[in-house]
Amino acid sequence: MKVVLRMVGHEFLLQMGDSISRILPIQKVDDRYSIQFENDFAIEPDLLSFFAFKIFEKNNIKNGYIMEVESCETNEVVYSFEEDHSTTNDLIPCKSRPLPKGCYKFYFTFLGKVETEIPEKKDTNQSGVTIIYVLILASIIVGTVIYFRKKKITSTLNPNWIVIGQFYFDKKGMKLILNGEEEELSSKEADLLELLCINENETLEREHILNVVWKDEGDYIGRTLDVSISKLRKKLKQDPNIKIVNIRGVGYRFVVSN
Repeated sequence: MKVVLRMVGHEFLLQMGDSISRILPIQKVDDRYSIQFENDFAIEPDLLSFFAFKIFEKNNIKNGYIMEVESCETNEVVYSFEEDHSTTNDLIPCKSRPLPKGCYKFYFTFLGKVETEIPEKKDTNQSGVTIIYVLILASIIVGTVIYFRKKKITSTLNPNWIVIGQFYFDKKGMKLILNGEEEELSSKEADLLELLCINENETLEREHILNVVWKDEGDYIGRTLDVSISKLRKKLKQDPNIKIVNIRGVGYRFVVSN
């Protein structure tokens, strides 16, 4: 668990643009694990909740948990959220309200005994002949599926398409493709998505996005960008690994996790 929590701290610092400073030793006090850092930083709640969830999911941590952020100076809880896998009622408040630069400690309290998903033990007494037949059958099924999927895709696959998570992005055709299904994009949505893809994991300022995508049209308002971002989020929501994060007061960051 300490290794997994260190991964959470590492990923969070990377997304904050810090690839150098140290994560201090993970501590366990009573039922809480703490993560402390060498340097001060500002906190983006969207990124914190998103990457904590993804790291736990990737490492098969099935428990819900409460995450609390405390100020090093006052020991007061300045931000917290609850992730409960057993229900759909996750409590994640103030997602778009960043905390100013300072010294913070993260505390994780897991709900119930920490459990991971362990692969089912196989019966070692199976007949060798049975295993061979199973492998042959599996190979035939997999080969058939791959053949038909390739046959379906190769007729339309274009080397100029951009791969975004599970999607193919056809910039010229202004559409997103997922499992053979196409989602049409407006010209501005296509330009905006291309800009986000080129600058993946980087924070883009609103003014820069407006200047690049809307150029000198002069008839746009600030709300136009927000509406376009909202539409892109809806069209990309089928892949939960894709995130367009609002960096409050600055702009947006396009994140695709593995």
